[in-house]
Amino acid sequence: MKTINRKFLIILAVIGFVSCSEDFLEVNPSQETPEVALSDPDVAPQLVNAIYNQFLGFNMSSFPWYGATEITSDNADKGSDPGDTGTYQKNHAEYTYTETEASFRNLWENHYQGIARANRAILLLPDVDIEDDLKNRLLGEARFLRGLMYFRMVQMFGGVPLIDFIPDPNSEEDINRAYQRASLEEMYTFIEKDLQFAIDNLPFKSEYAPSDLGRAPKGAALALMAKVKLYQQEWQAAYDYSQEVINSGEYQLESNYEDIWKEEFENGVESIFEIQGRGETPSLGVNNYRTSQGARGQGGWGWGFNSPSEDLVNAYEDGDERMDGTIIFRGETLYDGRFVPETVTNERYNQKAYVHLEAESPDEKNVRLIRYGEVLLINAEAAFQLGNIDTALEKVNEIRDRAGLDDLETLTLLDIYKERRLELAMEGDRIFDLRRQGRAAEVMQAFGVPFVEGKHELFPIPQEQIAQSGGLLEQNPLW
Repeated sequence: MKTINRKFLIILAVIGFVSCSEDFLEVNPSQETPEVALSDPDVAPQLVNAIYNQFLGFNMSSFPWYGATEITSDNADKGSDPGDTGTYQKNHAEYTYTETEASFRNLWENHYQGIARANRAILLLPDVDIEDDLKNRLLGEARFLRGLMYFRMVQMFGGVPLIDFIPDPNSEEDINRAYQRASLEEMYTFIEKDLQFAIDNLPFKSEYAPSDLGRAPKGAALALMAKVKLYQQEWQAAYDYSQEVINSGEYQLESNYEDIWKEEFENGVESIFEIQGRGETPSLGVNNYRTSQGARGQGGWGWGFNSPSEDLVNAYEDGDERMDGTIIFRGETLYDGRFVPETVTNERYNQKAYVHLEAESPDEKNVRLIRYGEVLLINAEAAFQLGNIDTALEKVNEIRDRAGLDDLETLTLLDIYKERRLELAMEGDRIFDLRRQGRAAEVMQAFGVPFVEGKHELFPIPQEQIAQSGGLLEQNPLW
C-alpha cells in the first residue's frame, strides 16, 4: 500500500447500502450485512431502493449538478447576488474552475457512491431467495441506474474508472484496478450492456403496480440507450431505440408545456423517468433543488442561483410557449397567482424548479430526467443524419406544435439543435449537447467565456482523486 489515501475511491465503492421503508421512495437509513440481505427476501428491494435514494442528495442532483450542466452553458448565468460566489458557481459561469473545484469532487464522489450501491445490489441479488421475475426486474432497475450514472460520468469526465465489483480496501490489486481509467469505447460498451439487460427485464410503465410508481420502466432504458447511441453518432441505433419508445404507445406529449413541471403532472403521460421527490423529513425532494433556484431578495423564496440567461431569452421565437414554461420573469404573476415583485434580485429564475405557492410541502419536487419530448428530438436528429428528412421534420413539428409555433417547411441540422436547446432548456443537457455537436468552443466563446478548445470539452478529474491514486489516474487534456 503506497498511501492510506489511495483507499478513498475504494471506500466509496464498498459503502453499505441504505435500506428503506415499505414505500421505496422514503429514506430510513440502516446498515445491512450481505448475510441479512441473502437471508431476508424483504431486503432484496431495499438493495435497489438505496440506489434511487442516492439521487435525492444535494451533491448528486442539486447545486453542483445544475452548476456544471447549465451555468457552464449559454442557457444560464450564476444568478444570486454579485458578491455571492456560491462557492463555485461563479467559477462555473466564468470558466475559471480548476481541477480542485469542490463541485467536481462532489459529483465524482456521489456518483461513485451510487455506483457502489448499484454494484452491491447487482452482485447480491442473484443469490437472494425470491421469484425470478422479481429478481430480474430488480436487477434491471439496478443496471439501468448504474448505466445512467456511468453515462453521466462519461458526459462530465470522459473515460473514468470502471468499477463493477466490490473491492477489498486492503487489496493492492483491487485499489490499482479501481483507479484505472477505461476508454470511452469500454465505457459505452459497459453502459450498453447494463441498458440492454434493463430493456430485456423491465416492465413497461403501464405494467407496474401503483405502489411501484417511479421505478424505472423499460421505456426509460430504451430512451437512455437511444441517447447513448446518439452521443456515439450511431444514428441507425439511436433512431431504432427511440422509435421503439414511440411505438410502445406508453407516452405522449403533455398538451401544455408548462404543465410538465407542475406537481399534479408528476409521473404524467410525458414522463419516462424522474427523481421522486417524496419521502419523510428531512428527505423531501432533491435536497435544496427548489430552494437554491428560487427567486432571491425581498419578496423571493430562495437563493437565486441558475438564472436563465438573456441569450436564452433571445433564442425563443415570438409566441413560443416554452419560454413562459421555462423562465420566471421579475414582475410577472405565476400560474398559481404568486406575484414576483420587482424587488427580487435577478431578472429571471428557473421555472422548472418552481413549486406551487400553496403546495403541502414546498420542498417536494420531482426532477424530470427523461421525457418523451426528448425522445422525439433524438428520433428527429437520428432520422436527419440518416437522410430521412421527412420523418425528422414530422417529429420537430410535433414539438413545435405543442409550443404554439408554426410548422417548419424545411429543416436543417441547426434547426434541430435549436429545438433541442429550447425544449430542454434548464434540464441539464445544454453543455453536453454543445460538446457532442462539436460547437462548444464557437458557441461559448461567442457567449463571452474563455472556452479553450481541446480542454473544456471535459471537466477536470478532481485533483484529490489523482493524488490519492498514486499517479494511476490520469488527468484530462490541458488540465
